[in-house]
Amino acid sequence: MFPQMDDANAVTENGNSHPTSLSDSSVLDVYPLSCYYFGSRESVPFKNETVADRVLRMKANYDAYGMRNCVAAVIVVELFKHPHLLLLQVQNSIYKLPGGRLRPGESDIECLKRKLSSKLSAGEDGRGPEWEVGECLGIWWRPGFETLLYPYLPPNTRRPKECIKLFLVKLPTSRRFIVPKNFRLLAVPLCQLHDNDETYGPIISGVPQLLSKFSFNFVEP
Repeated sequence: MFPQMDDANAVTENGNSHPTSLSDSSVLDVYPLSCYYFGSRESVPFKNETVADRVLRMKANYDAYGMRNCVAAVIVVELFKHPHLLLLQVQNSIYKLPGGRLRPGESDIECLKRKLSSKLSAGEDGRGPEWEVGECLGIWWRPGFETLLYPYLPPNTRRPKECIKLFLVKLPTSRRFIVPKNFRLLAVPLCQLHDNDETYGPIISGVPQLLSKFSFNFVEP
């Protein structure tokens, strides 16, 4: 995990950032990282492909199924009185939000719950507390197969090739996280992610701004 960073939020005597002027919907209860159990299971295959290979795969999938629709989870925990985002790390250099691609006819919420259960394995038998998927925080678009992602649909883009929706996922007071051995589940401070596109990419580095609408209520277990 990462060392303590300065907290930009105003904190009360109880260690909570909870201004009374905000509505309940703007207050996000965040539990300490120590509330959760982290374990591992057998490794899973990972596509180690070149950019050219990925473009060819996206073109083939687009011809077969149309625009690629994906969902990703924004999961926040508390460490050192600062909000941290849970990220999956692959090959020491690739960071991802938990999530994935929708199946045909599958809803955003159904897909995200399925992906969270399969990638973060809520329990040893794949079962556990129901995932609480909250509001959609943002949408990113890929107008072409070889173009970058944008947090808006660029003008004159009639047939975007990919759409990624970010959803807030609220954790209960306890949960088991079991991830494949070739993945690492990291808790990264928001202040380290902000404007750090070079390391984490545009989507992850933009999450702190999406979460700035919330007041973090750090709940003691």
